[in-house]
Amino acid sequence: MRLTSDQRNRIIRAIREHLGEDATAWLYGSRTADDRRGGDVDLLIRSSAVIDVREQAILHDRLERELALPVDLSFVDPRHGMNRFQRLAAAGAVPVEAAP
Repeated sequence: MRLTSDQRNRIIRAIREHLGEDATAWLYGSRTADDRRGGDVDLLIRSSAVIDVREQAILHDRLERELALPVDLSFVDPRHGMNRFQRLAAAGAVPVEAAP
């Protein structure tokens, strides 16, 4: 995983502050591979609550500012579960909080 411990802590703190303690973040995409370079931070976000578009935008802005990197967020709707894209992303995703 190509995120520092500070970046992981910032992600978890922001997500919990905006979405609650049960919210989780999973990293997917190019930053899961240690042998690659660059790339944005792709995060799959799960929460028991439905996250409105305004809150999604606020969280997105905060993460991009705090990480100083482009961030892509995909929010799982708890009413419907993961969509096809999210299931594919989750297959190779790494939990941000559990990362070394």
